[in-house]
Amino acid sequence: MNRILIVDDDASVRSLLARYVASDRRLKTIEASNGAEALGLLREHRDVSAIVLDLRMPVMDGWAFRKEQRRDPALSHIPVIVVSGADADRFHELDAAAIFEKPMPLATLLGAVQRVCGY
Repeated sequence: MNRILIVDDDASVRSLLARYVASDRRLKTIEASNGAEALGLLREHRDVSAIVLDLRMPVMDGWAFRKEQRRDPALSHIPVIVVSGADADRFHELDAAAIFEKPMPLATLLGAVQRVCGY
């Protein structure tokens, strides 16, 4: 079973994404409301297979999170799938496994998660 970290400050979006991703019974989700919380969960759960990341969040946004994640050798290998409605012109800077602008079809997101998990 692969553990997927969903990071989004909007609780309803986060919950929707987590439920949809977990509809694939091979995937288990955990959730964080910002980048700082996500880093804490990644250090606690060393078995995270992929991260679904929003960019615009309070406390620590997705840009700062990605910078810290890439800096940490224990976390830098985890693929990131960006799902955001902002900063599309800068997406290339994130070096993400996949990038989607909100709104996007949930099936498209699930397909990207499955791909990075090797399904």
